[in-house]
Amino acid sequence: MASRYYFDWAATAPPETPEGKPNVPFGNPSSRHGEGKGAREALEEARSRCAAVLRVRPDQIYFSSGASESNAVVLFSLLMKDRRPSGGAELLCSAGEHPSILENLGPLERLGLKSAVLTLNSLGALDAGVLGAALEKNPALRMAAITGVNNETGAVNDLAALTELLQKKPGLHVHSDLVQAAGKIPLDIPAWGIDSASFSGHKLGGPRGIGLLYLRRPLVPLIRGGDQEGGIRPGTENVAGALALAACLEARAEPAALNTSWALARERMEALISLLASKLPDRFAPVPANRDDNAFSPWILQARFKGIPGEVLVRVLDQRGFAISTGSACSQAKLKRPVLESMGLDEEARLEGIRISQGWSTTMEEIKALAEILAEICEEL
Repeated sequence: MASRYYFDWAATAPPETPEGKPNVPFGNPSSRHGEGKGAREALEEARSRCAAVLRVRPDQIYFSSGASESNAVVLFSLLMKDRRPSGGAELLCSAGEHPSILENLGPLERLGLKSAVLTLNSLGALDAGVLGAALEKNPALRMAAITGVNNETGAVNDLAALTELLQKKPGLHVHSDLVQAAGKIPLDIPAWGIDSASFSGHKLGGPRGIGLLYLRRPLVPLIRGGDQEGGIRPGTENVAGALALAACLEARAEPAALNTSWALARERMEALISLLASKLPDRFAPVPANRDDNAFSPWILQARFKGIPGEVLVRVLDQRGFAISTGSACSQAKLKRPVLESMGLDEEARLEGIRISQGWSTTMEEIKALAEILAEICEEL
């Protein structure tokens, strides 16, 4: 094809930084010779730069292979803590969490750790009232995982309000998957008072295989090995990836850059919704139908085109040169849409759902082209 139109940025962003540079030290950061020391200096430089953007201390930043690993490190650390007397769930999360959290609940349950999944409201967010009731019901609760931005719908959780509620329970570890939030909406980790957070490099235009784990204080990990990353994440560090991730965070999550990109993204998203509503008034339905732009990230749109299965639309669009998805790339093998089900959508609506996600280099021309091709395809189908 002469050209492709990419609207699956929530799955991965087109790379904007090289995976390795000639001037990246090749030595092992744990080695004590000159090459190793050079690699260590570069790694610590990347750590400091990431910490500066996130407004936390460098010693609270741990490099990982990605957000899935970062999430797993935190969740499975519960197995290394003293157990509390029986009293309901020990781990709480929302139905809007990424599969790297939800799919780990089963193994944890088999290892004896009870969990509870909280339903979402019709907008796809977690209500403070639902969370408060769960806290009362589960006195043995030790950890809560609440995402910043849902990866399928773009719904933004009010972390300030939710974490304020969670902090009233002494000893509770609060974790947040901020993959879809970093570089997309303002972050305030210090104000939220969360205990840990996960980030992914390739969602920011960096290479795959690099991520971040923020820890307010060290934890005891389940998996052990070498002493790399303070023993939190053993294995030889990815220095080139760490430097690339630092560059991406600086380019995308610094307030000045973020404010500009967010305003442009919102303008494009409003245009897309308006165009689809005018071209396909009987077919197009944003999800949720009462979508309030202030409660959603402008980078992600969940929508349905009535009468057309989402899987069909994805295939036909791909044939025409447009890349979209039906949901999280990490769960594409499954037809179930637990996020949409939790929001109260029936099976037909869930199967018709698609996810359109834009990025920093998306243009208004591409937005118009997508609206045109969707109108054309819906007419044909």
